[in-house]
Amino acid sequence: MAGILNKLRNLDAYPKINEDFYSRTLSGGVITLVSSVVMFLLFFSELRLYLHSVTETKLVVDTSRGETLRINFDMTFPALACSILSVDAMDISGELHLDVKHDVVKRRLDSHGNIIESRQDGIGAAKIEKPLQKHGGRLEHNETYCGSCYGAEAEEHDCCNSCEDVREAYRKKGWGVTNPDLIDQCKREGFLQRVKDEEGEGCNIYGFLEVNKVAGNFHFAPGKSFHQGGVHVHDLLAFQKDSFNISHKINRLTFGDYFPGVVNPLDKVQWSQDTPNAMYQYFIKVVPTVYTDISGHTIQSNQFSVTEHVKSSEAGQLQSLPGVFFFYDLSPIKVTFTEEHISFLHFLTNVCAIVGGVFTVSGIIDAFIYHGQKAIKKKMEIGKFS
Repeated sequence: MAGILNKLRNLDAYPKINEDFYSRTLSGGVITLVSSVVMFLLFFSELRLYLHSVTETKLVVDTSRGETLRINFDMTFPALACSILSVDAMDISGELHLDVKHDVVKRRLDSHGNIIESRQDGIGAAKIEKPLQKHGGRLEHNETYCGSCYGAEAEEHDCCNSCEDVREAYRKKGWGVTNPDLIDQCKREGFLQRVKDEEGEGCNIYGFLEVNKVAGNFHFAPGKSFHQGGVHVHDLLAFQKDSFNISHKINRLTFGDYFPGVVNPLDKVQWSQDTPNAMYQYFIKVVPTVYTDISGHTIQSNQFSVTEHVKSSEAGQLQSLPGVFFFYDLSPIKVTFTEEHISFLHFLTNVCAIVGGVFTVSGIIDAFIYHGQKAIKKKMEIGKFS
């Protein structure tokens, strides 16, 4: 009978706990309190992550085709007048946007950076009283004005009724205007006088360009641009100057719309020119980016990285065109940012891991301290510590 009882006792799947496991100590109370606080803090940290969205990042191949790229810019040139500053854009597909005026606003600045005048470029030209007609006489009351293009007419009946029209006709021919005072429209509008009046002024120019989504460049430079023999040229002779100060500040430059977390490395960048003429070059790698928020709203935009280079030349030696040039290329890889919530199952798993982990570590620490104290006490009792 005793043998049977011993065998049943050995089958007990619920062994009784040693008295050491339910002894209460001061160190155990401290460890319990600390572990409870740690567990509480980790739980609320995980709860905060669960209640808020997280952003998942992926890299995919950009397969989009036939799209356009919007370039938003805001530039300040403290020593370059608005009357001589122009904006051009071109790309490897051969498309040109010369002397862009649409969606571009210029603000004249005094030497202290205060705004003198703000207007959209190309609007507000001076009115000419009794201008010179194409046939040579002055405009009479009963006549329609048709000014001469001074040999740059594309067709016989073409008219150039303003200095800007003449300069545009010359640009299309690939010519430069060497002396604006010899052109009636420019003389009567006071083109050179306006340039002289704005001497010492600065210019804030802002707006946007809509270009093809291919590699290209856009630049800010003095003079009206034209193509001659396949070469991009700016007419600088009209301003009768041998040097241009291209010091500038990039207030804002973005490729596409803003999205949360975007960093534009050229915002607030400023360069001061030390030599009479300089070409500032920014080489930009544009990375297509798609941002999707927690509600499913998608923003198609871009990020970019940049490297910089400066070419300098002495006064009277224009080896390179003075101006600020932005050369951009597009990455074939697209970045996608997606906001999403952590699932409840993931949250529950993390909470269990926190509770189990804290409980296990605190148990190990408590056991180490308890048995250490017990061993020291036993040695003291047998007189090994006096």
